[in-house]
Amino acid sequence: MTSLFGIFIGLALLMYLALKGHSIVWVAPLCAAVVTVFGGMDIVSTYMGPYMVGLVGFVKAWFPAFMLSAIFGNLMENTGAAKSIAIFLTEKLGSKAAIASIVLSCAVLTLGGVSLFVVVFAIYPLALAMFKEANISRKLIPGAIALGAFTFTMTAVPGTPQIQNLIPTTYFGTTATAGPIMGLTATAILLFGGLYYMEWKRRKIEKAGEFYTEPDAKHAAAAVSHENLPNVLVALIPLVVVITVLNVLPNFMKFTADQIKAGRSANEYIIYALLSGIALVMVLNLKKRDIFVKCITVGSQGAIGAVLNTSAAVGFGAVVKAVPGFADLTNIVLSVPGNPLISLSVAVNLMAGATGSASGGMGIALAALGSKYVELAKTSGISTQAFHRIASLSSGGLDTLPHNGAVLTLLNNTGMSHKDSYFDIMVVSLILPIIATIPAIILAVMGIY
Repeated sequence: MTSLFGIFIGLALLMYLALKGHSIVWVAPLCAAVVTVFGGMDIVSTYMGPYMVGLVGFVKAWFPAFMLSAIFGNLMENTGAAKSIAIFLTEKLGSKAAIASIVLSCAVLTLGGVSLFVVVFAIYPLALAMFKEANISRKLIPGAIALGAFTFTMTAVPGTPQIQNLIPTTYFGTTATAGPIMGLTATAILLFGGLYYMEWKRRKIEKAGEFYTEPDAKHAAAAVSHENLPNVLVALIPLVVVITVLNVLPNFMKFTADQIKAGRSANEYIIYALLSGIALVMVLNLKKRDIFVKCITVGSQGAIGAVLNTSAAVGFGAVVKAVPGFADLTNIVLSVPGNPLISLSVAVNLMAGATGSASGGMGIALAALGSKYVELAKTSGISTQAFHRIASLSSGGLDTLPHNGAVLTLLNNTGMSHKDSYFDIMVVSLILPIIATIPAIILAVMGIY
């Protein structure tokens, strides 16, 4: 019981320090040390053992994907490809559908493998111009971007190359398209429910007399320029290729049992997909080859922080799994009433909320409980595809609490405060994802994946 108490103390401390904005790179090992002490284990040996095994294992498995994704995103942004796609979509939909056009632009980019952080910076100038033309309050910009970048394309759309849809593949032996019917159902709820809410909120604040106001100098954006941008069809090719390679390659490239034991896994599919996308961006933008090295450098450097944040959280999960109280924690989690998919959803949501990170929270939950849920999949008759999709969907729920890094970046970049815009972000990227998980679980119970 002392060890179990230590786990809860460690989790509480992790959440408190994350809420205070401290880096999880040092917060996670500190909280792991608390768990270790209460578990009656040696701090140094546990840190050098289970913690580092968990951390290094995640880096080994996922750093190539993080790095290539960051490089791909930087190339798409700096060659103007991302901007070209966004301008095309917003112009086609027009200012009368300003909110929908921004949501769709974010969705297309993230669905094509562009990092949501890149999307935030690429879309903001366009959103500012669209909202000004439509005379819509800037307070709604963060909610629109969050809906398009932080929700259905991150966790729900079958085949999306976002990391939150890929991490479960290593635990459940699935592919990126796992649980397609569950995923599409959740996608519909997130997209149409989110758009309905955003339009309702627009009408509400307009009745209250709130319309567009110019931002301060710090958050103003340069006029949207069409100069030196690639043709939209050319810009779309790398995105289409990334999605296609990721989801078609598993049909032709299978791993034998010996290869899996040797460390090969479904992680390789995203590597080939992103390499294909990077190569195409470069080939299609040879006139801008002078920026290629800089994009690779910036992307590689940015990936280090991103992968370390998640792997540090995974290391914490590995320590939790190693202490005596873990057996009691497992019993508590698995005793959540109803289908095991419900307990999985609760576990991933709570960990994502504690860390303020979708991938970090999922990493902790699956590092600690993933093997147990694989066993439950076998004994319950529920497909691992369902476990994959619920884990992915649940990672995108409580992760967007106010201390989430993407939320802070979005608000800072748009010049909005939590008071101005967080409620909209919470509705579309926290409340709706939790709601969307419910019908997905019901479908799984019915045997519909």
